[in-house]
Amino acid sequence: MAGGGDKTEKATPKRRDEARKKGQIAKSQDLNGAFVLIGGLIGLAMWGPHIIEKLGESMRETIGMMANPRAVTASMLGQVAVESGKTIALTVGPIALGCMTFGLLANVIQVRPKLNASGIKPKPSKLNPLTGAKNLFGPNMLFETAKNMSKVSIVGAIVALAVIPQIPQLAALVGMAPGDFIAKLAQMVLGVAKRAAIAYVLIAVLDFVYQRWRHEKSLKMDKQEVKDEAKNAQSPPEVRGAIKRRQYQAARARMMAAVPEADVVVTNPTHYAVALKYDGEKLAPEVVAKGKDLIAAQIRKIAEENDVPVVPDPPLARSLHGSVEVGHQIPEELYQAVAQLLAFVYRVNNRKAAA
Repeated sequence: MAGGGDKTEKATPKRRDEARKKGQIAKSQDLNGAFVLIGGLIGLAMWGPHIIEKLGESMRETIGMMANPRAVTASMLGQVAVESGKTIALTVGPIALGCMTFGLLANVIQVRPKLNASGIKPKPSKLNPLTGAKNLFGPNMLFETAKNMSKVSIVGAIVALAVIPQIPQLAALVGMAPGDFIAKLAQMVLGVAKRAAIAYVLIAVLDFVYQRWRHEKSLKMDKQEVKDEAKNAQSPPEVRGAIKRRQYQAARARMMAAVPEADVVVTNPTHYAVALKYDGEKLAPEVVAKGKDLIAAQIRKIAEENDVPVVPDPPLARSLHGSVEVGHQIPEELYQAVAQLLAFVYRVNNRKAAA
């Protein structure tokens, strides 16, 4: 419950380790996609002739059977199905394996996998449909949508620039032998795909740099947090325990003292209570107090004694309590819900003032 401040200090190793245990890591899905695309192209370049050969053999056998349908028996159909399955496995399998290998490599490069049981624990807050809807239509999703549209436009433009000059050459393919036609067409398609892959890789690298910057920004600490962490690391366990208790009591007292200055208290309505304040100078509202059970009851009592509006909103109260620390601003996915709540509170207060 440490108080908030200007987040100007780089995250300490302990802070980074705690964030990693919670699953907070810098990761670009675009980089994963770019690696998978590269793996697929390499597989096609190496395995393409073999795929064409195997598929040709399978088609010739099938057409041969169709030429004399009376001689076809049920056992022959079963054999054809088995052979077709083997052909698909032998042709598509290596490419799929290459894509999977490159996808795993991208994850290893980005996050350096480490076993963490807490990452697979079920969290009821993630199943909240209201929070999911807010994530779907929140500011972060709008940014991601704009980013994806930009990626599609850039890659599409590069592909168009690669295809348009080759249109006259397509007319020259008319009349070619089937084998030569397929080889020439495959060469042209792979050339276009390589240009698209290069563009996608560049976009993915930029996205990875952005995700790292955003992650580092979210991990920044204020000077007091750095001092407290260093002090705790240098003290014996008994002293650290006593310091933590005093810090907890002091932080709780500061938290309760901040409740009268809050704009609204969101409740569960009995188990959770979260006090929010928005002064207009910061980017988003800030959580000035939160707690559950007895602490929640104390927050509600102080709020009622100081005429701070207490509004029951169970989904929002649980989301705020579980995802935002005291002294921190609310995340982007909760902007819309909190803005609607504050607008309602301001309207009620204006009516009371006018009455």
